[in-house]
Amino acid sequence: MESAEEAGPAEAPGAPASKEDKERSLSKSRRRRRWRKTKAKASQLIQSMDLRTMTQTLVTLAEDNMAFFSSQGPGETARRLSNVFMGVREQALGLEPALGRLLGVAHLFDLDAETPANGYRSLVHTARCCMAHLLHKSRYVASNRRSIFFRASHNLAELEAYLAALTQLRALTYYAQRLLATNRPGGLFFEGDERLTTDFLREYVTLHKGCFYGRCLGFQFTPAIRPFLQTISIGLVSFGEHYKRNETGLSVAASSLFTGGRFAIDPELRGAEFERITQNLDVHFWKAFWNITEIEVLSSLANMASATVRVSRLLSLPPEAFEMPLTADPKLTVTISPPSAHLGPAPVLVRLISYDLREGQDSEELNSLGKSEGPRSLELWPRPPQAPRSRYLVVHIHGGGFVAQTSKSHEPYLKTWAQELGVPILSIDYSLAPEAPFPRALEECFYAYCWAIKNCALLGSTCERICLAGDSAGGNLCFTVSLRAAAYGVRVPDGIMAAYPATMLQPAASPSRLLSLMDPLLPLSVLSKCVSAYAGGETEDHSNSDQKALGMMGLVRRDTALLFRDLRLGASSWLNSFLELSGRRSHSNSMPVAETMRRSVSEAALAQPEDPLGTDPLRKLTLHDLSLRGSSDTSGTPELSLSAETLGPSTPSDVNFLLRPEAEPEEVEAQDELSSQNRGPGIGASFPEGFHPRRSSQGPTQMPLYSSPIAKNPFMSPLLAPESMLQSLPPVHIVACALDPMLDDSVMFARRLRSLGKPVTLSVVEDLPHGFLSLASLCRETRQVLTPPATTASATTKPARV
Repeated sequence: MESAEEAGPAEAPGAPASKEDKERSLSKSRRRRRWRKTKAKASQLIQSMDLRTMTQTLVTLAEDNMAFFSSQGPGETARRLSNVFMGVREQALGLEPALGRLLGVAHLFDLDAETPANGYRSLVHTARCCMAHLLHKSRYVASNRRSIFFRASHNLAELEAYLAALTQLRALTYYAQRLLATNRPGGLFFEGDERLTTDFLREYVTLHKGCFYGRCLGFQFTPAIRPFLQTISIGLVSFGEHYKRNETGLSVAASSLFTGGRFAIDPELRGAEFERITQNLDVHFWKAFWNITEIEVLSSLANMASATVRVSRLLSLPPEAFEMPLTADPKLTVTISPPSAHLGPAPVLVRLISYDLREGQDSEELNSLGKSEGPRSLELWPRPPQAPRSRYLVVHIHGGGFVAQTSKSHEPYLKTWAQELGVPILSIDYSLAPEAPFPRALEECFYAYCWAIKNCALLGSTCERICLAGDSAGGNLCFTVSLRAAAYGVRVPDGIMAAYPATMLQPAASPSRLLSLMDPLLPLSVLSKCVSAYAGGETEDHSNSDQKALGMMGLVRRDTALLFRDLRLGASSWLNSFLELSGRRSHSNSMPVAETMRRSVSEAALAQPEDPLGTDPLRKLTLHDLSLRGSSDTSGTPELSLSAETLGPSTPSDVNFLLRPEAEPEEVEAQDELSSQNRGPGIGASFPEGFHPRRSSQGPTQMPLYSSPIAKNPFMSPLLAPESMLQSLPPVHIVACALDPMLDDSVMFARRLRSLGKPVTLSVVEDLPHGFLSLASLCRETRQVLTPPATTASATTKPARV
C-alpha cells in the first residue's frame, strides 16, 4: 500500500537531473520509511483493540469520510468514495454481532485452554485483519483528503478491494453460523447427510473469490510473506495462460515474462484470472505448476542457501519381499510384499540425508542401491572419518497434495534438520496421483518404512528410536503408515511429527475450510481435485502425446518459432496495456462509469471469450468397481491387504464419529440451546435479509462435490479411524497453522487422540500459510518455527550428536 506523500509534483519537461532531484529522492525515501513505521505502530494499536472498539472506530471514520466526500459535488470519484465508505459502515455494523457470537462459543472447540485454536477463531481473526486494513486506510484518508498530493483513484481502488473482501468475509461468517447450528457440540466438520453437505458446498463455491487474489492477496498473513505470495500468484496466472498449449522451454519463459508484467500492473485482472484458474483447470495443471520447484536450476539455488551435508543421495529399493518380526512375538515373522497396486511391482525411491558420514553409509551394499541424479562434482578433499551409527532415525514423507513434488523440493529444510539433530533422515519419494492413486503411496511408504527398520545399519543408524515426520499429505501418510504397521503387527514408530496434516479427505465443510475461499496456496477447488485424484477419480494426462511425436529437433524448431511469436505479441500486449492505461486516465472525466467497483485497466481481456480448456467433464468421486465388502476394523492378522480391490469403506459403526448418533438427551438439549437462534430451513436462511454477497462470474466450478466411498477408509482419512485403530498410534506432535484451511483437521484429530488418553501435543503457528516448511529461506518467522521432529512430544528425546 503506497503513501500519498510518495508522489511528488510532476517535473517540468526536459528538466535536467540536479542536486535537488537527488535530495527529493532521498526525502521521498525517508518519508516512505516513516510511513512504514507509522503503519506498523498503527497495526499494533489495532491488534490491541477489542472487536467492538475496532468496529465503532471504523464506523466513526467511515461516517466522517462519507460526509466529507458527499459534500464535494457531483464528481464521479467523490461519489464512489462516498459509496465505498457507506459500504464499509454497513458491512462493519453487520459483521460485528456475527463475529461476537462466534467468539462467544469458539472456546468450546479448542483442544485445551493452552491451545486456543480452531476454525471459528481463525475466521474471526481474518475478519479483524481485514477491518484493521480498512481502519488504517480510513484514518489515512481522513488525514490527507484535503492534501494536493492525495491520490484519490489509488485510495479508492484499495478501499473498494478491501470492502469486497469484507463483504465476502461477512458471508463466510454466516456460513460458519450455519455450521455451528448443524454440528453437534464440539464438532467442527459439517454433519448433515451427503445431500445436505453437497448443497452446502455447491452454494459455498459460487462465492466470488477474485477480490482476495488481487490487491488483498495475503492480507491475513505476516507482511514478510506477502511479496512471495504475490510472486507466486503472478507466476501461476502467467503459467496458466500457456497451459496445454504444448509449449516448453524458451517459449514458456518468454510468454510468462510478458504476460506476468501485465498481471503485475493490474491486480484486478490478476485476481480474476487466478479465480478462473482455480475453478476450471484440472489437477494436471497443479501437478505441473507445483513441480516447477523440481527444476534443477531452482532446486540448486535453494540448496545453495541450505545447510551443507556429507550425504544426500537417491536410493532405489528393489521390489523384493522380505520378512519382519512381529512385535508381539519376535520369533514369528510376517512377509512384507513390495507395492503392487495400480502400477505393479516397481522400485521405491528414497533419499538418504545425513550431516555426518556414518558407518554403513558408504558400504558397497548401499552403493549398489544408488540412483544417478545427473553429473556430480568430484570431491577434492580427503574423505572424513566415519562417525558411529546414530541411535536414532527419522523417516520423512513429503507433502504436495498426493499429486506433486518429491524429496528434492523438501531437501533444504531436511538438511537443516539433519544438521541440528545429528541423525540420518530417509525421505520417501512415493508415486504420485492421478497416475498412482490410493493405496499406492501408502504401500510404498509402508514398504520403505519397513525396509529402513530392517536395513538401518546401511543408513547409519541402530534404529533404537525411529520417528515418522511429514507435512500436509505426508502427515496423512505418517498416520496411515503407523496404522498399517500396527495392523501388520510389526514395529510402530516411537513418535510422529505431522505438520499441517490432512486427516479428513472427504469434501466436508468446516470453519477453517471456509478460509480456502481466500487462501492463495490451498483453494477449496484445488484441495478437492487433489483428493479426487488420490481417490482414483482423475485419469492420466495424455496432453503431451503430440510433443513425443515431434521429437527433440521438432520441439526445438517449434519453440524457436513460438519464442519469436511471443516476443512480438508480448511486446504488443505491454504497449497496449500502457496505452490503454494512459488513455483511460486522460479521458476519465468524459467516460461514464456504470459500476461502483473499479474497472480493470485490462478489462477488455476479461471480456473476450475464453478458449476451450479441453478438460474432461466433471467427474464424480465414485469408484463403482471397488468391492465394498469387509470392515475397516483391524483383525490383527498380518496378512492384511490394502489393494484397491479389497480396501472398502468402514462399517457405519466405525465411522460415526462425524455423523449424528442416536443422540443422548443431554447432547440434544445442548445443541438445541446453542443453535436455536441460528437454525433455519435451508442454506438461503444463512444470510440476513438485505445482505447479498458477491457471486463468481467464472461459471460453474469444476470440482467434485460428492464423496468417494473410499475416502471414508481410515487408511485414507485417519480422522475416521475407529478407536481400536487409533489406540495403536505412538505419541503424536502436530504443528498446525492458525490460518490454514486444514487447521480443523489437526484440532479434531488431536481431540480424538486426547479423548482416548493418547499422548498428543498441538502447536499452532500464527500468521503463516500452509506449506511454511518449504518457505524457511523467505522470512524470519518461518525459520523460527522450523522445529525438527526429534524435539516433539515425548515420542523422541532430542538426541545429542552421537
